[in-house]
Amino acid sequence: MLFRPELHGTRGAVASTHWLASTAGMSMLNRGGNAFDAATAAAFVIQVVEPHLNGPGGDVPILAHRAGSGSVDVVCGQGPMPAAATVEAFTGRGLAVVPGSGLLPAVVPGAVGAWLRLLKEYGTLPLEDVLEPAIGYAENGYPVLPKCAAMIGALAELFRDTWTESGRTYLRGGVAPRAGERVTNPVLARTYRRLVAEAKAATGGRESRIDAATDAFYTGFVAEAIDTYLAKAEELDSTGRRNSGLLTGADLAAWRPHVERPLTLDHRSFTVHKAGPWSQGPVFLQQLALLADTDLAATDPHSAEYVHTVVEAAKLAFADREAWYGDPDHADVPVDALLDPAYTAARRALLGARASHELRPGRPGGREPLLPPLHDESVAPAEPAWLGELEQGIPAIMKLTAATGDTCCVSVTDAAGNMVVATPSGGWLKSSPVVPGLGFPLGTRGQMATLTPGHPNTVAPGKRPRTTLSPTLVLRDGRPHLAFGTPGGDQQDQWTLSFFLHHTEHGMGPQAAIEARTFHTDHVPTSFAPRRFRPGTVVLEGGWPAAEVEALRRRGHQVDLVADYSLSKVCATGLTGDGLVLGAASPRGAQAYAVTG
Repeated sequence: MLFRPELHGTRGAVASTHWLASTAGMSMLNRGGNAFDAATAAAFVIQVVEPHLNGPGGDVPILAHRAGSGSVDVVCGQGPMPAAATVEAFTGRGLAVVPGSGLLPAVVPGAVGAWLRLLKEYGTLPLEDVLEPAIGYAENGYPVLPKCAAMIGALAELFRDTWTESGRTYLRGGVAPRAGERVTNPVLARTYRRLVAEAKAATGGRESRIDAATDAFYTGFVAEAIDTYLAKAEELDSTGRRNSGLLTGADLAAWRPHVERPLTLDHRSFTVHKAGPWSQGPVFLQQLALLADTDLAATDPHSAEYVHTVVEAAKLAFADREAWYGDPDHADVPVDALLDPAYTAARRALLGARASHELRPGRPGGREPLLPPLHDESVAPAEPAWLGELEQGIPAIMKLTAATGDTCCVSVTDAAGNMVVATPSGGWLKSSPVVPGLGFPLGTRGQMATLTPGHPNTVAPGKRPRTTLSPTLVLRDGRPHLAFGTPGGDQQDQWTLSFFLHHTEHGMGPQAAIEARTFHTDHVPTSFAPRRFRPGTVVLEGGWPAAEVEALRRRGHQVDLVADYSLSKVCATGLTGDGLVLGAASPRGAQAYAVTG
């Protein structure tokens, strides 16, 4: 029995982590726009209505398939570290890691540039149409989500006394909003309106106008506001001290989003597309390759055997992520070797009947792996607690919920066969103060880079930090099939893999595959400082058969049971075999919704 039906239509489908974003995307399809117009509109709405999970100061990877092309593009919206971001810039301040909050970890905001490039080169509608829903919600208001209200409430004292521009943006009379209360962000609305005005004032056609809006953000009034603020500001961050930032207007001016080829892996009749090793995308492909010779289709997906097999493969793939992933433009990342069938076979031989409690990166091409420092939570919790709260960006009150995350998802497919999926994130209200005059904070993605010399993900000027953001786009026999993603940080490529395997190995439809109980391992180190991990731990949603839980423990797994239906928020769109569009979204959290027409 499903909580929600799998939706089918003839015009298009939009699935996202917020119902207002999904309806905004559908409104673009109803105006005659395509999937790329719809995704861009939905993404800007999500910046307004999910400010605790993403914002204009954040980042995004976008996977896009043009109808009839048989190929997929990656629009990289991950901004790089500033020109002043050297290892010495951090260690010279007495730091062993890049802080998880404040101004020091700020990178170039990439999300706005990436969405505008997608709109310009793949879309059809003018910028003013696409930004209209976001401007409307920012000006006229929207109901604040319970988790957003709780987060603002937990940080209200900080916002009132220290991050005062955040207080002016998110508090009303110094008080946090109640869940469901109508809130506005008029300053952000003015920022969007000014981007539209800059576009309308430009000469030339639609594309030139979108270029003008991009320039307004990266060299115009937005970049100037960021530069002016950071030139003087010293803000309290997770170090417990006030620190200035490294980002400048020149860093924004030097960057524009680019389009690159995805990494791919064939699985049965499916071709899976992921972003490169500046994301964690390749880890999905590595897991899929490791599991290729196992008979998962004949194994009950709620059995200990199934969970053990998938989790042990995840441990090996994510260990490689820890040792080898980074920005391939700045580091020698052995992607081809990591996906080589011979290497995969050698790694597969390590899968055993007992749970591994070791972090075991491989040696692709005979190279020796290097791991950054990690915090083993099976030995002792990270201290002090308040520091962890800021570094993770999740206040203590939010830790009471079973499902945590800092990311959104937008997926759109139209009847013509255009398909796009993205996982916007960063620019969280919890992690950095709002920039005066703009209505949004900067992203803190730099915290995912390491200060370990010689690692592929070591901090360097102009280098992209390796992120957790990881949407997936699948073609079947060269035709669009599914585009999906989920919030969830380091768990993204575990939860979406479970969804995909339920679909491909067990014949579930997308909505059923989304709603099937899921799991992950916390053996995977977090990408957020202080890099926590819990060796051998498996986290299961409640309702798992008790006998299977005990069987996992006998295999050596440390099993954590969490609230039922509390892990993942997978959103997916696609095309059926007879050409209908489909939409599916997780009922977990009662927030993500799909819309079709």
